[in-house]
Amino acid sequence: MSVMRLGYVHLRVTDTDQARSHYGDTLGMRLTAERDGTLYFKAWDEYDHHSVVVEPGGVGLVKLGYKVSRSDDLDLFERRAQHFGCLTERMSAGDNLAVGDGVRVVLPSDHVVELYHEAELVGTEVGTLNPAPFPRHLVGVGVPRIDHAAITAADPATLERFFSEVLDFRPAERLVADPGPDEALIGSWMFCGNTPHDIAFLQGANGKLHHFAYLLEDWNAIRHAGDLFSMDDVPVDVGPTRHGITRGQTIYFFDPAGNRNEVFSGGYLTYPDFPTITWTADKLAQGIFYIGREIKDTFTSVVT
Repeated sequence: MSVMRLGYVHLRVTDTDQARSHYGDTLGMRLTAERDGTLYFKAWDEYDHHSVVVEPGGVGLVKLGYKVSRSDDLDLFERRAQHFGCLTERMSAGDNLAVGDGVRVVLPSDHVVELYHEAELVGTEVGTLNPAPFPRHLVGVGVPRIDHAAITAADPATLERFFSEVLDFRPAERLVADPGPDEALIGSWMFCGNTPHDIAFLQGANGKLHHFAYLLEDWNAIRHAGDLFSMDDVPVDVGPTRHGITRGQTIYFFDPAGNRNEVFSGGYLTYPDFPTITWTADKLAQGIFYIGREIKDTFTSVVT
């Protein structure tokens, strides 16, 4: 019984043609479907039908989808979410294109998370028989897969408790005002697999997206992505640099609608017995951007 990983991010955008160019040409995702103006993309090393969905109608996060390991998990997570006090709704196969039955949960932070077990299997661009390390026809950055999402919440402690008690996530790292029994939580980076974070949240407005991220191979791939962002006039928020929290290398940038994306590499492995790392608010800048130790206003003020 477990949540396995982030399966999809569903966004609103102001212009789907611009989004098609950004996610398709610059990031190199493949368009797998188009329905009523909504675009479905997958990265080259992902097996399921899609991982990023963009629909017209503004800007911001519509919902996040997390894939669970067994269909029976849905019943358990639904009961736990209801006991926690969350509004839940059953999803039927076909409610989301190429996604099976599931449970939709409205988080205490007003975000919508969908849990599901089955999705249409499309396969990677290199297959599973004697695969090449990457496809020859990569476009743009050629992102392999999505990695995590970060959202904002007025009460991060309640959201951390939800992900822990309901979905069995664990905090890899926490940002607190001051350590101690009455510590005020500012942010949490939580995992369900073996990465530093599958979800992160920072104190802020409810219902907002801070960013979602793609995992790249290494620092050189991050640098190469930065070159391509400059070529394509992609607005870069921060980077290339590295984090203290998660130890990852990063560039934050914006899609044409203003939704923040990230390319991320590195980090460390986590396990069920991984001890939680604590950062204090006086070291916030070093924790977020370890090298420059400076946080731009846009990084904390711009959410969608």
